[in-house]
Amino acid sequence: MARQIRIEFEGAYYHVLSRGNNRCDIFRTTEDRNDFLDLLGDLSERFEIDIYAYVLMSNHYHLLLRTKRSNLSKAMQWLGTGYTRRFNLRNSQSGHLFQGRFKSIIVENDSYLMQLSLYIHRNPLRAGIVKRLADYKWSSYPYYAYSKKQLSWLKTGLILAQASAAKDKHRAYRDKIQRYSDEEGRVWENVKFGFVYGSQEFIDHVKDTYLSDRPHDELPQLNRMLREADPEILISKAAMLLNCDIDYFRESGRLSGEDRDKRDVIVYLLWETGRYSNQNIGDLLGLTYSSVSRRISHAKSGVKSIKESNVKKFYNETRAIIKV
Repeated sequence: MARQIRIEFEGAYYHVLSRGNNRCDIFRTTEDRNDFLDLLGDLSERFEIDIYAYVLMSNHYHLLLRTKRSNLSKAMQWLGTGYTRRFNLRNSQSGHLFQGRFKSIIVENDSYLMQLSLYIHRNPLRAGIVKRLADYKWSSYPYYAYSKKQLSWLKTGLILAQASAAKDKHRAYRDKIQRYSDEEGRVWENVKFGFVYGSQEFIDHVKDTYLSDRPHDELPQLNRMLREADPEILISKAAMLLNCDIDYFRESGRLSGEDRDKRDVIVYLLWETGRYSNQNIGDLLGLTYSSVSRRISHAKSGVKSIKESNVKKFYNETRAIIKV
């Protein structure tokens, strides 16, 4: 059975997510939510964990935190067990409340926390629960956006310090979250292998320091990381198989016909690996972020088309040989 990689060390930052079993609600009442927040406070003190942001949705929650000790699994097991016991007692039920183990993404450092906090706080807006984030009570957003007296265990200073050099950091944070809607898709694009968020140097450090260099049947995330290839090698192989000049593609502002189709196949092959963000692909091939998105859409429609197309033909021939 597949399981998630757990990397734990002192001072590690994490984005943690957990869902209800079969996507059922884990928060039904105000009492449920208050119980969970009380437990978060206890968790922060008992396990020496700094909690920077949270949001409680009906069937899942998000947390942004830092462990001062290498104890994330122990702390989250305690939280899940304690909350499940309280929830089941109040709702006269038994059995599992959460869907398997929690998901955790290890984060490089505090410079990445701002983007993650904006993503976490916008959850109610994306779900269509509220039209204004200020109307949603069950997140840490009000403590960031307004001068509301905050929970004793919630640490807002680190992220607010990045909001602006302006005196009113709460207003600066509100401005940031309003501008963030066009960027939030990049958060998940930039999560590599499903469990690490940071620079390539950080990914290499995690791989070299904490992970085995041998594949494991139960760790698909590790296996994907071990299969990671230098993108330039993949591009060169694809260009050779497609009989095209990659330097010409990079230098040309616009391509048409067969050249465009071949370039789009290379873009799509890079994207399909899940290893590279749109920005990474654009940097490799001389394209803007928005151009990469359009090229991926064009290639995807060509690959999936019932009718035979140049894109589909190039894709099938190239992918079969390089085995992305």
